[in-house]
Amino acid sequence: METATATKTKWNLDAAHSEITFKVKHMMIANVTGTFGSFAVDTQTEGDDFTTAGITFSTAVSSISTGSADRDNHLKSGDFFNAEAFPEIKFVSTKVEKKSSDEYVLQGNLTIKDVTKPVKLDVEFGGIGKDPWGNQKAGFTLTGKINRTDFGLTWNAALETGGVLVGEDVKIHAEIQLIKA
Repeated sequence: METATATKTKWNLDAAHSEITFKVKHMMIANVTGTFGSFAVDTQTEGDDFTTAGITFSTAVSSISTGSADRDNHLKSGDFFNAEAFPEIKFVSTKVEKKSSDEYVLQGNLTIKDVTKPVKLDVEFGGIGKDPWGNQKAGFTLTGKINRTDFGLTWNAALETGGVLVGEDVKIHAEIQLIKA
């Protein structure tokens, strides 16, 4: 007797309702927030089961924005991301673990510059619903933290009062809506 397998479902990014942000300590006293304005997410699931998801994410380093053109240009330079040599940041999932009905842990490999490291992100599943035009959508909030120096982003400057200009921890926050293809 053959067992039925679930149908592969492709989910496309709803870019108009999605965002990727990050926060980094500046001068050890306050956070600076940035965004990536250009990114892509490719997701496939078995049916509507997101524990089976295969997820690929990429963002253009050139789309970084922190509200300061000088800071953005510095981040794109060789001191940080080296956008000319490494134009994309990439993430490829390896596992999605369900913790509760609306909480997951997304594991995968993050590549920044020429360094790939495993990372874990907490995911809050907002649910699946239909918009007024009949499109089926799924919503997610992702949060996590990485150490930027693990990915070769090591530039810093010492402060005369002690400490450093740029913190090592980068807090990641994403609001993602997907549209069922």
